[in-house]
Amino acid sequence: MKIDGIDKIIIKRLVKDARTPVLSIAREVGISGAAIHQRLRKLEKSQLIEGYRMIINPKSLGYTTTAFVGVFLDSSSLYSSAIKRLKDIPEIVESHYTTGNYAIFIKILCKNNEDLMHLLNKDIQNIKGVSRTETFISLDQQIERQISI
Repeated sequence: MKIDGIDKIIIKRLVKDARTPVLSIAREVGISGAAIHQRLRKLEKSQLIEGYRMIINPKSLGYTTTAFVGVFLDSSSLYSSAIKRLKDIPEIVESHYTTGNYAIFIKILCKNNEDLMHLLNKDIQNIKGVSRTETFISLDQQIERQISI
């Protein structure tokens, strides 16, 4: 996908704030709002733009513990069934099939450490094929960003 300077400006503005009015961007780059919409459709069709989303602050809902958990499986053939069960746990917000020590690496948001312990002991470690887990609690997050263009 080839993008020009105008596309870059559009993307940068919307990555910074997806609610930026199209007409505001149009005025900034000197083209019509309709032209901005056409460019956005082109970028969406090319799959450079995957979508738009609202970001909820988990702390405002009481989720104060963020953890990363490496999941060891008895066999890699159990990956699909383990993922299916992990998808049923709403506190798991990301999962990655990885190389290295873990078969699966997940990100979890919990209300507190006690809830995390319960989730690990009762939900995750009871999934058929999960042999063990290794947990890392995040103390602070300083960087969260999109890839730059």
